[in-house]
Amino acid sequence: MRPYRSTSTHPRRGPRPLRPLAAPAALALVLVASGCAGPPDARAGARTAGPAGSPVETSSCGDTGARERPAERAVPMNQGATEVALALGVEDRLVGTAYLDDRVPQRWAAAYAGVPVLSPEYPTREELLAVEPDLVYGAYASAFDAGAAGSRAELESSGTHAYLSPFGCDDADRRPDASFAAVWEEVDAVAAAFGVPARAARLRAEQEQQLAALEAERAGAGLDVLWYDSGDKTPYVGAGAGGPQLVLDAVGATNVFADQPGSWVEASWEKVVEADPDVVVLADASWSSAAEKVAYLEADPVLGGLRAVREQRFVTVAFSESTAGVRLVDGAVSVAQQLAGLDAS
Repeated sequence: MRPYRSTSTHPRRGPRPLRPLAAPAALALVLVASGCAGPPDARAGARTAGPAGSPVETSSCGDTGARERPAERAVPMNQGATEVALALGVEDRLVGTAYLDDRVPQRWAAAYAGVPVLSPEYPTREELLAVEPDLVYGAYASAFDAGAAGSRAELESSGTHAYLSPFGCDDADRRPDASFAAVWEEVDAVAAAFGVPARAARLRAEQEQQLAALEAERAGAGLDVLWYDSGDKTPYVGAGAGGPQLVLDAVGATNVFADQPGSWVEASWEKVVEADPDVVVLADASWSSAAEKVAYLEADPVLGGLRAVREQRFVTVAFSESTAGVRLVDGAVSVAQQLAGLDAS
C-alpha cells in the first residue's frame, strides 16, 4: 500500500491524483539566536545557526513552531524523511520510524536497524505519542492525517513539533520546483533542526561532485527513455517536472513524456508504442515491483514488441531513488551505471 503523498509526490490509495511539483517552497527550519532573530525567509529556506542551547524555530508549509533546543526525540514518518535523518547521522536521536517504500540502502542499514519501527505503515497518534517525540517529520501530508499523527496544529498544541517536507505541502503555491537544489534546501533545514548544519554542507558537496561527473559522462546521450512507475491498464510514468526528469537530465537521456506537466502522469500505452523507447526505467517499490512490470510488458502481445522489451533493455531504480529526496542523486548514478552496462552488453 502506498502512503497518500499529496499531488506533489505520488499517488494515494484509491483514486490517484497527479504529482506536480510547482512554485516556490515555504521551507525554513531556523536555529534562532536568542533575542536576535527576525522572521524566517520561508521562500529561500533561510536558517541561522545560533549557539548551543539556542531556541529552534520551525517553519513548515506556512506554519511555524518553536522549541527550546534542537530535536532529541524525533520520529520521521516516511522513508524519505527517515533517510534524510540517517544521511545526517542523527539516528541516535530517532525514537521511532515508519512506512518504507523499499529497502533502506546498505550504507545506512546498520543505523536504521537501531531505530524502532513503530508501524509498517503509519502509526496511530497514540502509538506515536507513546514514544514522546519532540519532533515529527513527514515527507508527505498524509503523515499528518487524522488516522496517523494527527494535524500539525494538534501536535504543536500538545508540545510535539511537526515538520512537513516542502514537497508535501498541500498548498501547491508553497511547493518548490523539483530540483536538486530544493532537495538540498530541505536537508539544510532538517540539519538545522537537529543542530548539525555542517553535515548537510558536506552531503551537498559530495552530491554536487557526483552530478558533475554524470554530466561529463552523459551515459544516456541519444537514448529515448520511458520511466515506468506503475499501473497496467494505464501506465503511470515519469513526466517533465519531477524526480524522474531530474535523473534523466542528469544522465543526458531524453524522457519520452518530458512534454507532460508535473512529476508523474497517467499516460496511454498507445503513446508508449508510438514512442517505442530505447530503454525502459522501472521503479521498484514494495507496492509495484520491477519484476511485476517486466512480466506485464512481456506478456502483452503489443507491448512485448517494443524494442526495449524485445532486447531486455531495462533499468531498475528503487522508488526512493526516483523522488525528490536525499537519494535522488543515487538514482542518477544507478541509472548511468546501468545504461553503460546495456551499451557494453
